[in-house]
Amino acid sequence: MAACDSPGMSRIPLLRRPDPHGHAKVSFVELFFDLVFVFAVTQLSHTLIGHFAHDGVTLRGAAQTGFLMLAVWWVWIFTSWVTNWLDPERLPVRLCLFAMMLAGLLMSVSLPEAFGERALMFALSFTALQVGRTLFFLWAARGADLALVRNFQRIGAWLSVSAALWIAGALHEDLRVPLWVVALGIEVIGPSAGFFVPGLGRSTTADWNVSGGHLAERCALFVIIALGESLLVTGATFAAAPLTPMSLLAFLVSFAGSLALWWLYFDTTNDFATGRITHSDDPGRLARLAYTYIHLPIVAGIIVNAAADEFVLAHPDGHTDLKTALCLLGGVGLYAVGVGLFKRAVVGHWPWSHGVAVLVLAAAGPFVQAWPPVATSAFACAVLVALAAWERRSRAQCLVPDSATEDSDPSIGP
Repeated sequence: MAACDSPGMSRIPLLRRPDPHGHAKVSFVELFFDLVFVFAVTQLSHTLIGHFAHDGVTLRGAAQTGFLMLAVWWVWIFTSWVTNWLDPERLPVRLCLFAMMLAGLLMSVSLPEAFGERALMFALSFTALQVGRTLFFLWAARGADLALVRNFQRIGAWLSVSAALWIAGALHEDLRVPLWVVALGIEVIGPSAGFFVPGLGRSTTADWNVSGGHLAERCALFVIIALGESLLVTGATFAAAPLTPMSLLAFLVSFAGSLALWWLYFDTTNDFATGRITHSDDPGRLARLAYTYIHLPIVAGIIVNAAADEFVLAHPDGHTDLKTALCLLGGVGLYAVGVGLFKRAVVGHWPWSHGVAVLVLAAAGPFVQAWPPVATSAFACAVLVALAAWERRSRAQCLVPDSATEDSDPSIGP
């Protein structure tokens, strides 16, 4: 995360040339790289389903899955920052991304047993991605301006410390959880701390002069990946289930819920946020907060909701058990909070419609266990649809562009 508009940068063959419009093109090789994370997202939802199906609703299972979600997201978002500066049309950059795809596949394969027998595979593939990508960037940016090199030297120092803890945790089962919590904590805190290293100083968001439109598009595409996995779970579970009126109804409700999730993000928020970061005087600050940190609950909400869809499609009638209720109401609630925080970051105020939606979901919690799962799913879907409709109707008031970007931001009219 460093400056990319210095005069010397265009002479470095492996770095992108600064885009005058602030929106560098997303390349096909970046999209190809993202396919690995389709599998990773599927593994995460199946890991959550497996924990709840075999162990019941436990804090341990939910915490482990949430931890792995954060780790997977952190690999992907750091790579998206790096490809904001590297030119993916150059052969060495492509080869690096292909090598990272292999490491990403190994990491994804290990996810269900990451805290068990495949801990070392997970730790080695994860650290190879994080440290290897940083070392490659330092090689690719040789001869670039000092601010760029210094920034990635700081990042490399932080990731090297966390890598040692990841591997130590994989080798020592009794210490695995505390060591891994500290390791991931180091990586998550790093951007907020400016990757401070004694002797190398601290990075500032002014140094992270990213192509805002590129990063916004990359994050939107990851949301599409998560939604696609949700549809995949819905279709596969429905195909394997007996065809009954209740299973058909559950399928239709799940599909409608996926549409509402898409609508809430892409119809009311994404275009405006892209315009805001593209024309921001400090795109690095907005990229760090709105896209690096706040997109995690958005993606996590979709993954949890995908697990809920599988539970409902497998048993659409009867009573809503605890795991189904938590995934249905919790997944939608987490998504609503994430999108609300995203709007807060790019607009400057919290959309109170999202707070109302979360309160409605929470208020229904004590009652849904008496409902059939398909009815609980329909209720959560109805809350999403109502929220999306509310936001579409009121977005002209909620998303008011400031005077500095009034002429260049996308339209937000009704």
